[in-house]
Amino acid sequence: MPARVLIVDDDPTALAALEMRLSEEYFEVSTAGDGEQGLEQMKADPPDIVLLDVVMPGINGYEVCERMRSDPELLHVPIVMLSVKSEPEDVVQGLKAGADDYLEKLFDDLVVLARIRSLVRSKLMMDEFRRREQTSNQLGVLDSEEDLIDSDVLGRRILVIDDDAETVGRIPMALASSYQVTSERDPDRAMAVARDGEFDLIVVSLTMDGSDGLRLCSHLRTMEETRQTAILVITEPDSSEMLVRALEIGVSDYLKVPVNTDEMMARVRTQIKRKMYQDRLRANYETSLALAVTDSLTSLHNRRYMVSHLETLMERGRESGRPVALLIMDIDHFKNVNDNYGHAVGDEVLQEFAERIKRNVRGIDLAVRYGGEEFVVVLPGTDPEVAKMVAERLRQNVAEEPFEVSADVGTITVTVSIGVTVYDGTEVSTDGLLRRADEALYTAKNQGRNQVVTV
Repeated sequence: MPARVLIVDDDPTALAALEMRLSEEYFEVSTAGDGEQGLEQMKADPPDIVLLDVVMPGINGYEVCERMRSDPELLHVPIVMLSVKSEPEDVVQGLKAGADDYLEKLFDDLVVLARIRSLVRSKLMMDEFRRREQTSNQLGVLDSEEDLIDSDVLGRRILVIDDDAETVGRIPMALASSYQVTSERDPDRAMAVARDGEFDLIVVSLTMDGSDGLRLCSHLRTMEETRQTAILVITEPDSSEMLVRALEIGVSDYLKVPVNTDEMMARVRTQIKRKMYQDRLRANYETSLALAVTDSLTSLHNRRYMVSHLETLMERGRESGRPVALLIMDIDHFKNVNDNYGHAVGDEVLQEFAERIKRNVRGIDLAVRYGGEEFVVVLPGTDPEVAKMVAERLRQNVAEEPFEVSADVGTITVTVSIGVTVYDGTEVSTDGLLRRADEALYTAKNQGRNQVVTV
């Protein structure tokens, strides 16, 4: 599904031009002519991101931003402010009001498109973690949700990587009034420090003479220890192409030289607060996995968790119109594995099968051991064609690569039958959707097994 963008602007010409440009990039765009109208539309149907003018009749963009950040339903919707007012104090005011970014209206459209995609990617991932936290709350596994709106960021750890002696002195000095700051001029040494330092934010200069800052950011995003760490890059004012590439790599935010200290402090605070919130969501998610909602053999979610989570996704699908795909699969002739090689080998097959599922689905998808040799995958926002493609990819992965086992035979050939169905917002219960997928699975088995059937 395309990301939903709400543009709030009282200038019809600017609004129409931006709407056309975003529509060309396959965003789903809605518009509002002033702040009050924008807030009403957001409350009725929260978008994935808001592009917000600053100077408008009635309430201005800053007040809209503040009201969004005080509303639990809109708190996590990304905001990009667009304005002809571009003095440093204007930018800082917007960031302090709660905006994720502040751009001149005469912006480079490649930059704003990359920024929108970057912010939406982050939001959608966090939305999924919030939904899973909500599911765990409903099951009584976790305590009630507690957003870190007023969290204290003082004393958090920041790593600054820059080979310019002046910058390495000036930026850390400004940050040191509020944070624990480590500076590194050598990129190789910086990677080792980043790996061991448990930093909340890493500041990387893309203007280094002897090093490729983009490659450094890419390495930070691939290392397990820094994959979730916020990254803020420093770039030249006219380096739009480099900034776009940085955002595509997964950089969290950016500053342009000459660096304004107040803007830097505002952006740093925003990124650290977001990192703390994301850490909380992930920690709660991991806790929920360990408390009665996972299958002890495969470490996948269990049936109890899946049913509750599927109900949540279907309810949201009714409201948003976004599909929810369901794959139900059964290992073919699994009883023969247990009979011929023993239950211990059967368990090895189940564990390896679970690992192959995890390797073939997205982070936002829910993989479940449904019972015995039956497994389920729930794929939010997935249409029938993509769901069938995912199922076929998994089927091939299982069939084409034998399973290594501890029995004398060494490897076992395993196949799987998969039934696929998609919830499209129609009136059907969770049990009804599961029955529909099970009917497709039954058909796959009756037609000879080792195949995918969609209904």
